[in-house]
Amino acid sequence: MSTSKFIRIGTRESALALYQAHALAHELKQVGVETEIIKIASDGDLDLVTPLYEMGIQGIFTKSLDIALLQNRIDIAVHSAKDIPTKLAKGLIISAVLKRASPFDCIALPQGPTSINFAQLCTIATSSLRRKTQWLYRYPHHTTDNLRGNIETRLKKLDQSNWQGAIFAMAAIERLGILSHKFITLDWMLPSPAQGAIAVVCREDDQHLIEFSKAINHLETNFCISAERNFLASLHGGCAVPIAAHATIKNNALLFKGNIFSLDAKQKCEVEMEFELDQSNQAGAIAAKEILKHGAEAIIKTFRPPFGTN
Repeated sequence: MSTSKFIRIGTRESALALYQAHALAHELKQVGVETEIIKIASDGDLDLVTPLYEMGIQGIFTKSLDIALLQNRIDIAVHSAKDIPTKLAKGLIISAVLKRASPFDCIALPQGPTSINFAQLCTIATSSLRRKTQWLYRYPHHTTDNLRGNIETRLKKLDQSNWQGAIFAMAAIERLGILSHKFITLDWMLPSPAQGAIAVVCREDDQHLIEFSKAINHLETNFCISAERNFLASLHGGCAVPIAAHATIKNNALLFKGNIFSLDAKQKCEVEMEFELDQSNQAGAIAAKEILKHGAEAIIKTFRPPFGTN
C-alpha cells in the first residue's frame, strides 16, 4: 500500500474510465479512505483500428494497469469488470466490485432518427464479435462493420457514416449521461460476462487494501459476475470467442443464462440454469459443462487453429 496520504487509483484515460475511477474514489471516501487518481494509457486505447477479437490477447485494456500495480506505481486499479481477463496477472486479485449498473447492450441511432426498421437492410457497427454474431443470428439480412474508439469517437463516426446504428453498453451511456442520441435497449442480447460492473484490482499481498475493499464490495454483484466469469473461464474463452453470460439473483436463487455462437452466426448453443446461492461459486463451471454437452465444444473448436499452426 502507498505510504503517502492517499491511496493511488490507477485508471485508463477515457471519460468512462475516469467516471469509474471517481465512482470508486467516492465509495472509498464513504469508508474514510482518501484517494488520488493516476491516469495510465492502455494498448487498447492506442490502437483504435484493429477489431478487439483480432488483437489476439486478453487484457488489452488492463495490461498497462497491471504493470503499474506490480511496479507499485499505483495501489489499486479500477476497470470495467468485463475487460478483466479470467486469469489475472500473477500477484493480483479482484478485491471488490461495485453495485452493477445495466448489464445490457443498446443500439444508438445516428442523430436525427428516433426509430429504426429492423426489417429493412441495415448496417450495424460494432467491434465486438459477441455482439456481431448475436445480431446477425437475429437479423441475418443485415451486415455489420467495425467500430473502435471511445464513446464520443464512436458516436461521431456513427453520425458521419451510412450505418443505421451502432451497439454500445447501456451502462456506459448512462454513466456518461449522453442524451444526444436515441438509444434502444437490447434486452434480448445476452451481455458480455461481468458487463455493467466496476471492479477493483490490487496486489494480493496488500492485506490492508483488501480489508478496505471488503467495505465497498457489493455481494450480489460479486455473486453474479463471479458466476459469469467462471463460465467464460471454463470455456477458455476471451474476446476472440463470442461467449455471453448473465446471472441474476431472485428469491435467494441465482438464475444463470449463457450462450455461444458460431463465427458465421448460424449456430447457437445456450444454457439456462438455476442454482442455490451457496452453489454460486460453482454455477459458471456447471453451466459450462452443460453447454459443452449440447454442441458448444464443436463451435469453440472452430475458433482455434489446429495444434502446431501459427
